[in-house]
Amino acid sequence: QVQLEESGGGSVQAGGSLSLSCAASGGTFSSYAMGWFRQAPGKGREFVAGISRVGLNQYYAGSAKGRFTISRDNAKNTVYLQMNSLKSEDTAVYFCAADRKSAGVSTLRSQYDYWGQGTQVTVSS
Repeated sequence: QVQLEESGGGSVQAGGSLSLSCAASGGTFSSYAMGWFRQAPGKGREFVAGISRVGLNQYYAGSAKGRFTISRDNAKNTVYLQMNSLKSEDTAVYFCAADRKSAGVSTLRSQYDYWGQGTQVTVSS
């Protein structure tokens, strides 16, 4: 079983940048596709970005495309989300998740098996 711990959240002004990290332990990290999701107050949890097991494929939600970059370092058991040009609507709790089944990248919340506890990102306008 994989344990996931996010870090790097915080408060930033609109137009600024934040970098999130998610450290994994307890499993073979390179066996999992990884994803970032977010949940804003009063809304459901939505897919933000995903990356395949060895990082060859990445996929982004439309809201993240061109502004966010997902990457992973399998030697460090860590997945990252670099967020640039942040907007107030990016305010949410951000979760990383591990998918042990997909060969590629899934956008479906139900496909992911393990979740971190989340880190808050607040963007002020």
